[in-house]
Amino acid sequence: MGTDILDSTARPQVSMVMPVHNGARWLAEAIDSVLGQDFSNFELILVNDASRDESPAIMADAAARDPRVRLIDLKTNVGLPAALNHGFAVARGAMHSWTSDDNLLRPQMLVRLVATLEAHAEADIVHADFTLIDEDGTELGRSRVGPVERLLYGNNVGACFLYRARVTEALDGYDTQLFGVEDYDFWLRAAQRFGFVALHEDLYIYRKHGGSLTSQRAERIQALTAEIVERALPETLPARSRSEILLGLALRSQRRWRLDLVRRAFRADPAYVAGQLPALVRWSLVVARNRMTA
Repeated sequence: MGTDILDSTARPQVSMVMPVHNGARWLAEAIDSVLGQDFSNFELILVNDASRDESPAIMADAAARDPRVRLIDLKTNVGLPAALNHGFAVARGAMHSWTSDDNLLRPQMLVRLVATLEAHAEADIVHADFTLIDEDGTELGRSRVGPVERLLYGNNVGACFLYRARVTEALDGYDTQLFGVEDYDFWLRAAQRFGFVALHEDLYIYRKHGGSLTSQRAERIQALTAEIVERALPETLPARSRSEILLGLALRSQRRWRLDLVRRAFRADPAYVAGQLPALVRWSLVVARNRMTA
């Protein structure tokens, strides 16, 4: 268990959670991007997930200079999904979001996301476009979020989002057994019960860097992705769509050819899989080459 240092200000409209584990390199910049929002009625809940670098000092400094910052100090490392759950367990806002210690919010992000949810009473989740950068801050391009109707084909919700607190409550937070795909699983479960609205404005900066995932971890994430997507497939899904989704999951694995998924895709719609034979041949050659060089 950890200790929670709370402030006594009035209930905020938005609760922003930031889990931190040895994230000192970009942490101060990430925190400042939240505190510098044009929208001010929020709380920032910093969850120190047993950091051993300079992160605790950076977080303590932020809390000392801004009363909207709350600190949760976990004595043992629990991982991202559990750290998120610790943060949202004490969240007081009517709307929830979270960000990482290496990413940045554009100044207008919360203003635009809050306004969009307020304008769409039928929706409980808003997600927006974002920019990709490398570890040096060089822009790599813009990521455009997709419609929730295509969520089974890939995690197109993206990294910039805001949702009503009732979503957190109904879904009981993030699955702690799904580290690496906890967000995708959350959206898949949310899509069965809540309305989404996509906002095509660039409101967030997502940093891609080499230390984020090892190749071994990436393969594990691919396997978990297949597991959660298959679990979310509705029984009423047309055979062609089921086959397309399953084959797509198989072809994303660069380390090993997921023959089990290919077989299930074939059983769902043999004609579709047969039509994808050239792609299957090309991918099998890539997988064979990876095995030789592994």
